[in-house]
Amino acid sequence: MRKIIASLFISLDGVVEDPAAWHLPYFSDEMGAAVMDALATADTVLLGRETYDSFAGAWPERETAGGEDAGMAKALGDARKIVVSRQPLEFTWRNSELLRGDLVEAVTALKNEPGDTHIAMSGSISVVQQLLDAGLLDELRLLVHPVAVRRGRRLFEDGENPVPLTLVSAETFRTGVQHLVYQVA
Repeated sequence: MRKIIASLFISLDGVVEDPAAWHLPYFSDEMGAAVMDALATADTVLLGRETYDSFAGAWPERETAGGEDAGMAKALGDARKIVVSRQPLEFTWRNSELLRGDLVEAVTALKNEPGDTHIAMSGSISVVQQLLDAGLLDELRLLVHPVAVRRGRRLFEDGENPVPLTLVSAETFRTGVQHLVYQVA
């Protein structure tokens, strides 16, 4: 069975919504490498529609431009991209498709498909939350920023069941951001 690894920017007070509004002062090459590690090594990327729209609006152009991140852009373009959306979509980025059917059933089937690597996720808050609740997420990579945003959607909102996690690794970047890797127990 393939693993699903989700990476998220998160504030000290647990906010994951709209990181572009608060995370940029803490961005560094260390953080970029940590975020891209899971994405660049995956042959399949699972994304919510908003995250997909953001990625599709940036990465194809970066690949074409041939700059320093063109290799990463090519890896993302070559990966199978599965988008979770309740509405039909037309895709312009190669290797993109809509997840069909019930999320839990479809992702369970996806995990059982053959593949050379893990399935990566970036952002896509509601999808991550649903997969955590369903016990389908295997690893959570959090980039904890030293800022209390104080408003916005949190990763762990009110729910019925605890989510037990096991810390696998922790690293503190020069900017004060902590890269915490948890396995879902």
